[in-house]
Amino acid sequence: MRKFLLIGTLAFAVSAAQTAVAAEFYVVRDATTKKCTVVDTKPTSTTTTIVENGTFKTKTEAETSMKTMKVCTSN
Repeated sequence: MRKFLLIGTLAFAVSAAQTAVAAEFYVVRDATTKKCTVVDTKPTSTTTTIVENGTFKTKTEAETSMKTMKVCTSN
């Protein structure tokens, strides 16, 4: 029984680690307000769109890049 519990715990830990590594952040622009934000899920609505190549591995990287994107700074 202990063996199965250990295997289950290990499988869960590996799965959680892969999810954390695969996290993506997106710079999106709201069509109504014309403001850019960083989100951690890919937008599915038509009111927000991903800006330029606004897909990043870390939130910090996305926030830094957002400051230099012309569409995000031209307000």
